[in-house]
Amino acid sequence: MNELLSFYKGKKVFLTGHTGFKGSWLSRILILAGAEVTGYALEPPTEPSLFMQTKTANQINSIIGDIRDGEKLKKAMADAKPDIVLHLAAQPIVRTSYKDPVGTYETNVMGTVNVLEAVRTCSSVKSFVNITTDKVYLNKEWAWGYRENEELCGFDPYSNSKSCSELVTYCYRNSFFSDTTAPAISTARSGNVIGGGDYATDRIIPDCIRAVEDEKAIILRNPNSTRPYQHVLECLRGYLILAKAQYEDKKLAGSYNFGPDDESCVTTGELADLFCHAWGENASWKNVSEANAPHEANFLKLDCSKSKTVLGWHPQWGIKQAVEKIVEWEKAVQGGENSADVTDRQIKQYFGV
Repeated sequence: MNELLSFYKGKKVFLTGHTGFKGSWLSRILILAGAEVTGYALEPPTEPSLFMQTKTANQINSIIGDIRDGEKLKKAMADAKPDIVLHLAAQPIVRTSYKDPVGTYETNVMGTVNVLEAVRTCSSVKSFVNITTDKVYLNKEWAWGYRENEELCGFDPYSNSKSCSELVTYCYRNSFFSDTTAPAISTARSGNVIGGGDYATDRIIPDCIRAVEDEKAIILRNPNSTRPYQHVLECLRGYLILAKAQYEDKKLAGSYNFGPDDESCVTTGELADLFCHAWGENASWKNVSEANAPHEANFLKLDCSKSKTVLGWHPQWGIKQAVEKIVEWEKAVQGGENSADVTDRQIKQYFGV
C-alpha cells in the first residue's frame, strides 16, 4: 500500500464535516487506508449528495451533529478517543455568507472554538488540522502567490470568518497547546476544489454539469476571474500528509498552503472551455453579468513553496486531467455505475494503489 495510506491504517481519525463534498472524499480515502473513522457533521448539505450516494455512513461511525453544539461535540470526541482530528465542517459558500452572515460566523468561528475546546479536553489527540481556505488572505489582486506569513483579512463574511478561524487556531496553539506533550496544531489553506459528486449551488463545476444535463448553455457570471482550481484529491492528500508529518514531528506544525501549480490557475472561462471539450455533446457556455452581484475577487493564487519543501507535497493532476476525471466520474455514475466504486477507483488511481 501507499506509504501515506499505510500510516493511517488502524489510526483513529475524528473528521468534522464528513457529510460534505470534501468530507465524503476524505472519508473514502480513510476507509480505503483502513483508518477507524468517526465523522461529526450536519445532514448532507445537498440532495443528492456524494455521502448518501456512496453509503459512507455504513463504513464509519457517523454522528449527525452541529459544531455549534459544543457539549455534544466534546462528548462525541471523548467517546471516539481519536489520534488525529481533521476539522472540515464549515459554511463554505461565499454568496450564502452574504445572505446569512451571522450563521456563517457562528459556524466558522465559534464552531472552530468548540472543536478546539473538544481537542483540549481529549487526551488521546496528537495531531489537529483546521482546514480553512485560500480566501483567508487580504487579497491585493497581485500576480504572485500568497505565502503563509501574508496578512489575513478576508473580504466577504465567509472569507473573513475563515480568517477569524485561523486567528482562533493561532491563539489556541499558543495559549493551550504550547507544551511538549500537547497535540500538534496546524491550519491548511487550499484553493477552489473540484471533483466528481459535487452538487453545491454557486460552484462552477456543479453549475456546468446541471446545465449540460438540461441541454442548456453554461452561465458564467465572471469568466475572466482567475482561481487556483484543483482536484479535491490534491488538497486532501496535503491535509493527510500534514497531519501525519506533525504527528511524527510536532515542530512541523504551522500553516500550509495547498494549491495548484501556476498552469492550473485558470480563468473561469478557461475552466468552462476545458469542461465543454471533455464533456463533448456540443456543450457551451455564455457570459451573463449580474446587476448588484456580491463582491468576488478577480485574482487569487497561492505560493505553495513551504508545503513542497517542508512536507514534500506536490500537485499530481493538472487542471486538464482534473476536469477529465470529473467528466469520467459523472458519466460513469450517469451510466449506472456505483458511486462508491467510481470514487474509490479514482482514489486508487491517484494514490497509485
